[in-house]
Amino acid sequence: MPSKKALVRRPSPRLAEGLVTHGERQKVDVGLATEQWEAYVAALRAHGWETFEVEPADDCPDSVFVEDTVVVFRNVALITRPGSASRRPETAGVEEAVAGLGCSVNWIWDPGTLDGGDVLKVGDTVYVGRSGRTDVAGVQQVRAAFEPLGARVVAVPVSKVLHLKSAVTALPDGTVIGHIPKVDRPSLFPGFLSVPEESGAHVLLLGGHKLLMAASAPKTAELLTDLGYEVVTVDIGEFEKLEGSVTCLSVRLRELYA
Repeated sequence: MPSKKALVRRPSPRLAEGLVTHGERQKVDVGLATEQWEAYVAALRAHGWETFEVEPADDCPDSVFVEDTVVVFRNVALITRPGSASRRPETAGVEEAVAGLGCSVNWIWDPGTLDGGDVLKVGDTVYVGRSGRTDVAGVQQVRAAFEPLGARVVAVPVSKVLHLKSAVTALPDGTVIGHIPKVDRPSLFPGFLSVPEESGAHVLLLGGHKLLMAASAPKTAELLTDLGYEVVTVDIGEFEKLEGSVTCLSVRLRELYA
């Protein structure tokens, strides 16, 4: 059976120092953020996900956004080289974790940069955002790593948000959803569905027709409920102040087999 394993990483005590690229910096309550993170992890577990806590990286303010450090396709884990040099120390603990779960480990090499938040997988199609954090060499190295495994890699321009998955994610049927003002090229995605809120563009597939979403997008939650999905919401407001979403707080490993 396909796996339901998720990597998570506890927030750093220095979380409030995390990078902010788009928008104004806001005060972050680290204690409240930790409570929100625990509720997020509990929501994953309540819906059948086995969570694995990566060794904390307390000196790395953004380390809770563990998705940026690795991209997994089938059983191959591609350790990223984050576009912000301050985040590169985050990858060591994640590399150890995915190797321990039996992944074959590859790496993004200099001069390439890649943030995992720039990678959206829809079936065998792998969309890679060419953003302020992911460069051309990074996109090329994703192609080299995953195309031999059967992936179709599609490069996508990203200029209005931090990462590709800050703009778009996908529903279980493969429909890509996004908030139009934040999406550079909606036409690149077949079956694109516009949603009314920026944070409504971020869905995490829990399994079946269940979606995990931020509580900050009630209109989108209503829209997706009307389409027949079961929406589970969590409050991640402290992480949203740092351009975080429900997707970047975990790495979902769906294709590891026992």
